Amino acid sequence: MGDPMELECFKIHDTAPELVPGRPDRLWMDHFVARFPYRCLPLVMANTTGWEILCPDDFSITWSGGLAIGDVLIQSDSGADISHFAASHFTSGVVTFHTGYLFRTPPGWALWATGAPNHFKDGIAPLAGLVESDWLPFPFTMNWQMTRPGTIRFAKGEPFCFILPVENRRIDEFQPVIKRLDDDAELKAQYLAWSQSRGAFNRRINEGDAEAVKAGWQKHYFRGEMPGGAAEAPADHMNRRRLKAPVPKP
Repeated sequence: MGDPMELECFKIHDTAPELVPGRPDRLWMDHFVARFPYRCLPLVMANTTGWEILCPDDFSITWSGGLAIGDVLIQSDSGADISHFAASHFTSGVVTFHTGYLFRTPPGWALWATGAPNHFKDGIAPLAGLVESDWLPFPFTMNWQMTRPGTIRFAKGEPFCFILPVENRRIDEFQPVIKRLDDDAELKAQYLAWSQSRGAFNRRINEGDAEAVKAGWQKHYFRGEMPGGAAEAPADHMNRRRLKAPVPKP
């Protein structure tokens, strides 16, 4: 394995918000019955596939429902002036957050900027953007849209932006091709093995089978196993993301 590619994070000012690898935990997932959502590997992997930029303070955003800049009021709990961080700029209930960084990616790579995956906020929604950060000489902002009049809150340490490097130009090389499952006999056999196994397991759950109830769920995907054992799953299957934390330049 070669040297890691650099995501250069140039601080525009010394008090730039904290930048951390995406965290797997979500409050709604914690409160779910038996924490079932954590059994969904795609959910957890999405939560951790990128870096979070964190709020530096506790604050509230109140929107009257009007279209003017002044119809949005942003107030820090501490009374500090946070207009350099969050402001009403585009009108119509849109709130603009400044990341505090100018990001630079390797040639051909862009940054997908949005809200943290599977992190919900009632009354406001993140606006996603794709930024050509391999050449841009100025920072981008993260914007959220209020979805109804009222007040919402952000907590100190809560993510307001989530960034994910994307190999931008190569996406255009993909050609979606619609096929019938019968066109791939091996894949169809694997699918049928999974379907039969899944159906049998669910029936055992519904019938109160002690062993199935104790297992709770099938772990084929989490473990990277092919149902039925007819074929081997890829050796590079991942069930945990290990993103690097930012480090200062030596």
